[in-house]
Amino acid sequence: QVQLVESGGGLVQAGGSLRLSCAASGRTFSNYAMGWFRQAPGKERDFVATISVYGGSTRYAEFVKGRFTISRDNAKKTVYLQMNSLKPDDTALYYCAARRAFYSVNHHEYDYWGQGTQVTVSS
Repeated sequence: QVQLVESGGGLVQAGGSLRLSCAASGRTFSNYAMGWFRQAPGKERDFVATISVYGGSTRYAEFVKGRFTISRDNAKKTVYLQMNSLKPDDTALYYCAARRAFYSVNHHEYDYWGQGTQVTVSS
């Protein structure tokens, strides 16, 4: 089992920045690829970013490229999402997720999920 707890969400003005964190506990963190997803009210859960087990590879959704950066610190068992140049359309509940071995953009392929942290961007 892997337990995930997100933090760092909040209310920010358009153009601002936030840094989300996801702390993991349980099994060996470095065995798991990590992903960030988001879900706005009435919409499906969307892929945001993913990172490989040692952080050497990342992938991003087109709508966040150049604005968001995913990173991880295996010693701290934490994955981060640095979000810059935020837009009102980025408003959503942000989830981190873990899956064993290879990263994926498909939320169905993740085994463990956090409870989410709310990000609200005002115009």
